Amino acid sequence: MQPLADRIRPKNLNEYIGQKHIIGKDSALLNAIKQNLLPSLILWGPPGVGKTSLALIIATELKRPFYMISAINSGVKDIRDVIEKASDTNIFNQDKPVLFIDEIHRFNKSQQDSLLSAVEKGTITLIGATTENPSFEVIPALLSRCQVYVLKSLEEEDLLSLIQHAIKDDLVLSQKQIELKEHEALIRLSGGDARKLLNALEITVNSTQEKKIVITNELVLKIVQQNLALYDKNGEQHYDIISAFIKSIRGSDPNAAVYYLARMLKGGEDPLFIARRLLILASEDIGNANPNALLLANNCFTAVNVIGMPEARIILSQCVTYLACCNKSNASYLAINDAFNLVDKTGDLAVPLQLRNSPTKLMKQLDYGTDYKYAHDYENNFTEQEFLPDHIKGTKIYEPGNNDRETEQRKYLKKLWKEKYGY
Repeated sequence: MQPLADRIRPKNLNEYIGQKHIIGKDSALLNAIKQNLLPSLILWGPPGVGKTSLALIIATELKRPFYMISAINSGVKDIRDVIEKASDTNIFNQDKPVLFIDEIHRFNKSQQDSLLSAVEKGTITLIGATTENPSFEVIPALLSRCQVYVLKSLEEEDLLSLIQHAIKDDLVLSQKQIELKEHEALIRLSGGDARKLLNALEITVNSTQEKKIVITNELVLKIVQQNLALYDKNGEQHYDIISAFIKSIRGSDPNAAVYYLARMLKGGEDPLFIARRLLILASEDIGNANPNALLLANNCFTAVNVIGMPEARIILSQCVTYLACCNKSNASYLAINDAFNLVDKTGDLAVPLQLRNSPTKLMKQLDYGTDYKYAHDYENNFTEQEFLPDHIKGTKIYEPGNNDRETEQRKYLKKLWKEKYGY
């Protein structure tokens, strides 16, 4: 029998749950589908958020031929075979066939190169799905010919709707007497992954022969946790383990961090995948509390790339334990998020005249750059002047953290700016 997740896979956009930011009303992708002007796409997001379902629905909505291959077990020959079939289809069909490649990040350069000509000539419309950042995993020539859409983990409301839909509409579950008394454990175990959620629901339901099944948090935790795998880099535990790994470093526990590192490496995880996560963490969770963290993480990435396994495990262990023992600060991470929100709210505010470039005579006549004060001409290389647009002047975006290094930064900024930014 098909798994529950396959049995209730959505067949059209009305049944599709979540991702309103990319297929909601008036979204660019929805308009492209309605106008039958679909570009080649890369769908980037964690497992179980609807990448495959969305690709199937798009092809169905556009009534286009649909070809699907997995990068895990396909090679250049498979790609060429599909492109040849698509070329034959194009002779009789005006609309370009859709080629969906699941886990496209697993294709090497030559495999991705084999797609270029077909995408460029319009033989196919490519939809690639990836759980990895396409900037790292998709070759630039192919990436430049695709639009990237970021899919998010499903929200609690979406996941609850999915549970209710499965219990009510699935051919198998709808024949049982199922009472959803509590849903929090199912949602927590899913981590925003619809497939994981439905697997947990199905395991729970199938675990009892009772005529009436009452789903509670206690029952779910008891049944589902007994059925979780230790680690599978291609499976559901992949994101659970990397999540525990990151949170252990963030929580300054080198013991737990190196344990999860070992779990991943023993499970066959790509060392460069781990090294990339350490690079992000060094800036997001440590930042200016210890700027050396980013330097070490960057050197770790380079060294792992050069050395490879099994010796790379030693380099990774050194970096992991160092990062776990660093003072922590997310001040830089919060600052850029706040700055993004501020830009979204205020739009394209005018840059103050004194800060503008003045390469032409007209710009100089308009006072571009006239009142700019060159900091190095003043004592201690500083003089107070306004750098933010008038509408938001005095707005504090960066708040140094509570650690030795950033406390010094706070003192320095307070000395320079007095009360202006509230340091």
